[in-house]
Amino acid sequence: MSQLTDDVEKHTSQYVEAFNAGDFETVDSFYTAEAVAVWEPGKPLTGDARREYQREFLKSRPTMTAVPRQTFVTNDTALLIVDWTIDTVDADGKPERLQGTGVDVLRLGADKVWRYAVDDPYGQA
Repeated sequence: MSQLTDDVEKHTSQYVEAFNAGDFETVDSFYTAEAVAVWEPGKPLTGDARREYQREFLKSRPTMTAVPRQTFVTNDTALLIVDWTIDTVDADGKPERLQGTGVDVLRLGADKVWRYAVDDPYGQA
C-alpha cells in the first residue's frame, strides 16, 4: 500500500502506486485540502470538484507511469517536472494513451509529508 512520504524524491513513485491501485482515498490524501488540479488544460479544479473528477477517472482503472525529470526544493515548497503516460479507455471504451510533461508544486505539511498544492499534468502546454 502506497503511503505519503517525507522524501520528495519518492513522492511521485508513491503516488503512482496508489493511482495504479485505483485507491481513491489514498490518492486523495496526496493533495492539500485546497489543491488545484488541471487534468484538462485550461480547466482547474479544486475541492469537491477535484475529488469527484478524480474518483470518476479512477473507476476506469487507468495505469500510469511517471518519471520526475527535475526536482527543485526550497524550504516547504517543491517544484517537480514529471514525464508521464496514462493508459486508459475513452468514452467509447477504446484504449487511449494520454501523455505529457507535468508541472507539480508540492507543499511540506506540518506532519512532514509532501502533498500536491498544484497538479498540472499538461504544464508544458
